[in-house]
Amino acid sequence: MSTITEPRGAEFELDPGKAPRRHVVTDVVTAPLHTISLLVRNKPGVLVRVSLVFSRRGYNMESLVVSPALSIAGLGAAPGEFSRMTITCSGDPDTLEQIIKQFEKLVDVVHAIDHTGQPVIESELALVKIKAGLRERTELLQIAENFKAKVVDFGAESLIMRCASETEKLDAFVNLLKPFGIIELVRSGKILMARGLDAT
Repeated sequence: MSTITEPRGAEFELDPGKAPRRHVVTDVVTAPLHTISLLVRNKPGVLVRVSLVFSRRGYNMESLVVSPALSIAGLGAAPGEFSRMTITCSGDPDTLEQIIKQFEKLVDVVHAIDHTGQPVIESELALVKIKAGLRERTELLQIAENFKAKVVDFGAESLIMRCASETEKLDAFVNLLKPFGIIELVRSGKILMARGLDAT
């Protein structure tokens, strides 16, 4: 007997265990983040149409990562035929449910899934430029070792660290570096993949 299952993206999934978060740079407390994954056909104008859905609803995107993807059928797709969009956003849950439903109606969107509260593997990359004289370097290198960060540039008065990890761990990493004087901070935005055989 076959059972009909509704696509996971059709019904909004809110993780009640997620607490409000504190922004690492501005120290402002905001609502928990939601992460949406879109598999789209790699056609001109797709990114604009996706962005318009957010702007019409007055919803803010925290980060957006676009990368090449395989088709849902696996290796049968032509190279460059599909792209994966990972969007991190925050706002009203009811509005987000409507946004996901609108995504599923767009012609070039294969599927839209809200991964909030689901078991996923996630990662984010940060590059941090820090003001550092000779006296501070030992302590900075200990912090880098603890977070498995790599020093990618040494200067006379500064250094640049690269760290790849979960968002919360990167937040903790940046907080520890703040007292040393962060000159510049660049973060890639979150990418994720659903655990097991679930679709991302």
